[in-house]
Amino acid sequence: MARWAQPGVVDWIGVRPARAADIQVLDRAEISDNGIEGDRGRNGKRAVTLIQAEHLPSIASCLGRDRIDPTLLRRNIMVRGLNLNGLKGREVRVGTAILRFTTICAPCSLMERLMGHGGYAAVRGHGGWCAEVVTPGIVAVGDTVQPVD
Repeated sequence: MARWAQPGVVDWIGVRPARAADIQVLDRAEISDNGIEGDRGRNGKRAVTLIQAEHLPSIASCLGRDRIDPTLLRRNIMVRGLNLNGLKGREVRVGTAILRFTTICAPCSLMERLMGHGGYAAVRGHGGWCAEVVTPGIVAVGDTVQPVD
């Protein structure tokens, strides 16, 4: 169960400068001990949030839409090609940083306001993961994401 088929790739990076503020989309970001620079995220086990790109079509389908813009989900990093659900408790290299996946990133009431009726329910089970920073580093769109073995 500890094996993984292939590394993933960073598809998108965003920071939330304040609660309910517009997401700032970045090509590259610095991850410090406290999370992504410029983000309002929390220290500790919720310092960085990640979501799997493959879940966006499921969320869109539950809302009767063709697609969902990742800014609506308010996560920091969107990853494609690696099953994030299989990484709880594991250390994962994201760019040059190492993160440890700690807990699911549950949706909040903001999902309902941003996506309309049913937004919260659509994200449930597809909201991604929270992670703590083990080793600070740099992450950029296109960087590899893989468990540290």
